[in-house]
Formats: sequence, C-alpha cells, structure tokens
Amino acid sequence: MSKFKQLFIDSAREFKNPKVMTITAMFIAIGVVLGFVTNIQINEFIRVGFSFLPNHFVSMIFGPVVGSIMGGITDLLKYLVRPTGPFFIGFTLNAIVEGLIVGLVLYKRPLTFKRVLLANILIAIFVNILMTTCWLSILYSKGFFVILSTRIVKHLITVPIDSIVFYAVAKPLVNTKVLKPFVNTKVLKPYCKFN
Repeated sequence: MSKFKQLFIDSAREFKNPKVMTITAMFIAIGVVLGFVTNIQINEFIRVGFSFLPNHFVSMIFGPVVGSIMGGITDLLKYLVRPTGPFFIGFTLNAIVEGLIVGLVLYKRPLTFKRVLLANILIAIFVNILMTTCWLSILYSKGFFVILSTRIVKHLITVPIDSIVFYAVAKPLVNTKVLKPFVNTKVLKPYCKFN
C-alpha cells in the first residue's frame, strides 16, 4: 500500500478516538473565535488573519481527513455565527483543501520550518491564489487577472509570516507535555518528546 493512501487511512482512523473528536471540537471553537478577532479586511479581495492556526494544528496532528473535515465545519460555523458577504461554497472548499494540504505535508512527519513553509506555499498557490481568485472573480464579476495580481503580492508577503507564526506556536507545543493528557502519545510520537 502506498504511503499516500496510508496517510488517509491513518487519518480516518483518528476519528475512532473520542479525545481526537474533543480536541478537534475545541480547535473548531478557537478557529471561529480567531476568525472574528484576528481577521482584518484590507479591501474586498484581501483579508489578513490568523484563524488558520487551529486548522493547521489539527491537520498536522490528526492528518488530512480530520483536517479537511475540521476546515469545512469551521468555515461553515464562522459564516453562520457572523456572516460577512454572500455565502459561497467555494470558500468552504478552500478550507477543506487547506486542511488536506497541511495534513499531507505535516502529518506523521517531523515538524520542521521547511515543511511548514512548503505547506504554506502550496496553500498560497493552489488555494489562496488560484481557487480564491476564481471565486472572487465569479462573486464580484471582476476579471480573474485583475484580482490575481493583488493576491500574488499579498501572498508573497504573508506566506513567510504565516509560516513563522505557525512554526513558532506549534514547535513549543509539540515538544512539551501540554498535549499528553489529551492525545494518545502514539499519535504524536513522530515529532514529540514526551518523558
């Protein structure tokens, strides 16, 4: 069986553990709150925030299946609790794909800055630049390439910042005993040093 397929199988098995569900629900709540507190709307096409942190963390710990489902649920809850603009299913799809990418790059692998940067570059290219620009073009009836140029500039700036922020938050957590009471240490063994 390929390693790629095994990642999905292992991630789907994480749902058997009630603690995984509890932690995921907690991070969904944190993601919804961060979506309100940290998101800054610069213009109709550009928004900056840190609500990605909980989803990236869950995707890293529990894999692409759990991360994708969490991303979709978090996006829907953020919209239901505090709608901003028209609802568009494409943005929910973005959140699902983002969890998938982070899970594929970081799940069951040592946490390094290079991996975090790679995950954020892939998200920037496929989700934030291509997919989101397409959705904004459809929603606002603007030309794809008109929106694209501003979004590329934004992500050239935010990808390194997002990578540094996530790594700075995640590295200390996975190297401490903070998660031990909540998660089976076997899940975190590849990148945690529990005593």
